[in-house]
Amino acid sequence: QVRLVESGGGLVQPGGSLNLSCAVSGATVSSAFMGWYRQAPGKQRELITTITPSGITHYENFAKGRFTISRDDATNMVFLQLNNLNPEDTAVYFCNAGGHAYGAWGQGTQVTVSS
Repeated sequence: QVRLVESGGGLVQPGGSLNLSCAVSGATVSSAFMGWYRQAPGKQRELITTITPSGITHYENFAKGRFTISRDDATNMVFLQLNNLNPEDTAVYFCNAGGHAYGAWGQGTQVTVSS
């Protein structure tokens, strides 16, 4: 059974940064298709970024240049660095393993960007 546990969210001012972590058990991040999604209130969950087992990354346009996905194979963790945050980034951020349709999800971590 795959379990994903996100952490690192919180309250940050506009322009600030956060580093989100995803602890993975029941799957190996170096062999899995991993990604980050987010869901704002009243909105559908949306893709942010993905990383393949070979290390190829993809970013949605809103994330390019601001967000960075990374992976630590030794600790079996995935990270999402969030830089230059703005209020539109306020959402629950979810870690995903195996794709949105058939994969596993974490419980999410809240990111709130407000002055």
